[in-house]
Amino acid sequence: MTPLAGGVIIGSSPCRPGWRLGPGPAAMFSLRSWLPSLPSLEWGCSLLDSLLQGLVGAFGVSVLSSLLKVYFFVGCANDPKRQSEKERLRAPWAWLETLHLAGLALLLTAVGSRVAALVVLEFSLRAVSTLLSLGKGSGSAERLQLFLLSQFSLGCGLACALSVLQEGAPHSTLNLLLSLGLAALLSSGARRLQHHVCRLYELHSAQRYCGVCLGLLAGAHGLPRLLGRALALAFAVGDLAAMVLINQDFLSTSEAVRFWTPLTICYTLLVIHMQEEQRQQRFSLQSQVQTVLVRMGGLFVLLLTVGRWMDLLGILVALLGELWCLVGVRALLDLCQIQVGPMHPGSPRPERLAPHSPWRLQRPKLKDSQGDLSVEGGGS
Repeated sequence: MTPLAGGVIIGSSPCRPGWRLGPGPAAMFSLRSWLPSLPSLEWGCSLLDSLLQGLVGAFGVSVLSSLLKVYFFVGCANDPKRQSEKERLRAPWAWLETLHLAGLALLLTAVGSRVAALVVLEFSLRAVSTLLSLGKGSGSAERLQLFLLSQFSLGCGLACALSVLQEGAPHSTLNLLLSLGLAALLSSGARRLQHHVCRLYELHSAQRYCGVCLGLLAGAHGLPRLLGRALALAFAVGDLAAMVLINQDFLSTSEAVRFWTPLTICYTLLVIHMQEEQRQQRFSLQSQVQTVLVRMGGLFVLLLTVGRWMDLLGILVALLGELWCLVGVRALLDLCQIQVGPMHPGSPRPERLAPHSPWRLQRPKLKDSQGDLSVEGGGS
């Protein structure tokens, strides 16, 4: 066979495997097919795909954060003792949210697929261990804490899933752009819902003419359950993608065993240590920062023995990402601290919440909520 210009190959038989007349119809719509085959442009396309994956992950985290703020605001609005916390959630800091979203997207882009996979697997193991240790009929506060602490891991899981699903696709950049558009649409809707609830929930729920606010008044207790199912699905897909990303670097089973054995031991010790720390410490921003430092320190020591030098840099980026997400939900962490109270034995019980507060995860009685809201509406 004789190669010609433009990639055309001619031969004696068109049925041979090497017979090719040019790029296929799917490749014609790929961004790479319209660019010259230069190494720098290939690297640029890979960087563009990584940036798009990071943006999709950041938008997914934004959706979770907005819905959690809606849930906590409804709980504060229905509890007269939480007016100061309600005003903190109502503060108009839209530009800070945009800055937080952009910074998170950059961190998810720079963390690297291998380290992102390790972060997803570590959090999933810790979350499963925490949920299994909870007793029946309890643990609503612990689940809310997991939602708040899962943000960077959720972004890493979404980025890993997109990386595996789009690997080898002829028009992966176009697919990622479509995914980014859908993620941006969901994030914009969640943020509009948050702003609407923070400004008008009390008025609309008192006068009973807004379907969204009335739906939150009657069914806000079910929002954590809905978020839990969505996060379980997202992390299930992210865990599968993470294992694929890690295993594709191994050429033999012995190499995989040499990596997974110390990784499993390290993760198990980390989970046991984290559970002991949570039982003894109060849930606060400072304690969670210490937890993040211990987690990332353990992964750093592990990758010193079985990882690469770029993985060590990725661990530092992951540490910045975890701290960046904690700063973004600082007000919600304080609300969890108010609700849960001290977690060590012998500590005083947290004060009871209003019967119609969604934090109780019970359906409010319409008669009680009408009476309470009519008093609040008259006072305003």
